[in-house]
Amino acid sequence: MNILKLIGRQAEIFENDILKHEKELSSIVNNSSFLIIGGAGSIGQAVTKEIFKRNPSKIHVVDISENNMVELVRDLRSSYGYIDGDFQTFALDIGSIEYDAFIQSDGKYDYVLNLSALKHVRSEKDPFTLMRMIDVNIFNTEKTLQQSIENGTKKYFCVSTDKAANPVNMMGASKRIMEMYLMRKSKEIKISTARFANVAFSDGSLLHGFNQRIIKRQPIVAPNDIKRYFVTPKESGELCLMSCIFGENRDIFFPKLSEGLHLISFSDIAVKYLQEIGFEAYLCESEEEARNKVESLAKEKKWPCLFTGSDTTGEKDFEEFFTDSEVLNMDRFDNLGIIKNEAIFSFEKLEEFTANIELMKSNKKWDKEEIVNLFHKMIPNFGHKETGKYLDSKM
Repeated sequence: MNILKLIGRQAEIFENDILKHEKELSSIVNNSSFLIIGGAGSIGQAVTKEIFKRNPSKIHVVDISENNMVELVRDLRSSYGYIDGDFQTFALDIGSIEYDAFIQSDGKYDYVLNLSALKHVRSEKDPFTLMRMIDVNIFNTEKTLQQSIENGTKKYFCVSTDKAANPVNMMGASKRIMEMYLMRKSKEIKISTARFANVAFSDGSLLHGFNQRIIKRQPIVAPNDIKRYFVTPKESGELCLMSCIFGENRDIFFPKLSEGLHLISFSDIAVKYLQEIGFEAYLCESEEEARNKVESLAKEKKWPCLFTGSDTTGEKDFEEFFTDSEVLNMDRFDNLGIIKNEAIFSFEKLEEFTANIELMKSNKKWDKEEIVNLFHKMIPNFGHKETGKYLDSKM
């Protein structure tokens, strides 16, 4: 399937930048060791492939998903075969004692890349999953950062999100707070990160759900009033690697917005997707109609679709990669912009946030309102949009 065609593009975004810097990029990777945390997710797999194909001296991949890790190894072996360096995978929870023992047993890496995250807006619907989001997105980052400092790591990279710029949902806000923790540690270790758009057909995404709906003979549902920028999985890997290798301390890389990076609605992609696999989109008026017409429409090479407006909590009206107050370097690369940061953070606020979260967890009792209020203290202009409706209540 041609992903570029589905998201309305002709060419890969970062091709020129990669070609210009390939010699230096390959040389650095070939002579370096890497730890990739969360390496079996969609972005993690893409980054791992970009590093693996350049023959690193050591590449260790950690992820909580044993099944995804198996697929990663199959994919690497089927695409690139083998490397001269030390390649190993470990099915570990980053927050666990087992992971700490693993780091203590070696832990010597030139580059540590953290791709682990709870990335779904829907994960803020209940206070318990929300607390895990805080743990994974903020405190696991803080922990693995400290371990990298103690082990003499040259560079620490982690993924942020476009939703961290003027956040309106808890996921984006958690990543914005994570960036504050990064700024504090940037005085002890070189750090870079990346904000980027939706990764087309990444695990758990709406577009990935299109595949599942076809396999399971179910209707396709998508919002028709939300437009987003998309990058391919390969482009997500390239963006992360470029930031990791070439980013200066505290740099945040992002894709430059241009005519080549098109805004496109989920419903438009659904129509193109169905055409690509030989079906015509048939618009339904209700969930019930869509469910009931799958088999009859499929015989006519049509597929039931329900396209509606979005009214769920946390949906951002538009995408942005940076705010008006951030300093940019738009000249270094053709299609990569860079946000330049000073080490600006409030030590007192970070300590207060940590203490409050630890108290909630030790009491084993908290509610969403408490956490939202805590987030507002960290991000005074946090525009949280609570509608009382969540994606889990929809088809």
